[in-house]
Amino acid sequence: MAGGPLIGISTYLEAGVRWGVWELEAALLPAGYPRLVQRAGGVAVMLPPDEGARAADVVGRLDGLVIAGGPDVEPARYGAGRDPRTGPPARARDAWELALIDAALAARVPLLGICRGMQLLNVALGGTLVQHLDGHAEVVGVFGHHPVKPVPGTRYAAAVPEETSVPTYHHQAVDRLGTGLVPSAHAADGTVEAVELPAADGWVLGVQWHPEMGEDLRVVRGLVEAARTTRQAPVTRPFGDRG
Repeated sequence: MAGGPLIGISTYLEAGVRWGVWELEAALLPAGYPRLVQRAGGVAVMLPPDEGARAADVVGRLDGLVIAGGPDVEPARYGAGRDPRTGPPARARDAWELALIDAALAARVPLLGICRGMQLLNVALGGTLVQHLDGHAEVVGVFGHHPVKPVPGTRYAAAVPEETSVPTYHHQAVDRLGTGLVPSAHAADGTVEAVELPAADGWVLGVQWHPEMGEDLRVVRGLVEAARTTRQAPVTRPFGDRG
């Protein structure tokens, strides 16, 4: 596939988005996400919310998958009541992205969860979330920075062996880890900042921060290189089939 592995990125679905003379519902994604994939050597495609039944077919056309950041995961997804500080649900995103994660895990397609994406990965594997956490989103609408320390022997530590300062903006975090997940980085306050599955389960990593808001390409380069290694055969269709 010319241009590098094909990396799908899930998107927001928002009402009342304005551009030019228009104000409409829009599937959108901060430009930092596709630019990050492109800088790391991949080809980025956007995956707006769709029917969950289509997820396996979509993932079957990809070489890698990114579940992007965004709104809080609905607490009912992990069997909890709603904390008053939890944001409104994004049910279409929850359903679609959980289906994408399940399909990627089943097909062993390299998977990276970013912020909400890491939390949703944890929920998909039976984990739970802390619904409110102080100190990781200091100013509304402004990304902060704090250090994260890798756990020796993990995939994340192999890619980023030193403590680094990362762009961060979240008020929720992993609580009980999902089945098979291991923590691979922590903040100074002990918050789990990265999770992963063992290598035997494929390339699966979640980070609580926002690499698309920084300059460090190592995490996403790891995804792209894994996608290049495990690249799937191109989808073929009979001539004239454009469905």
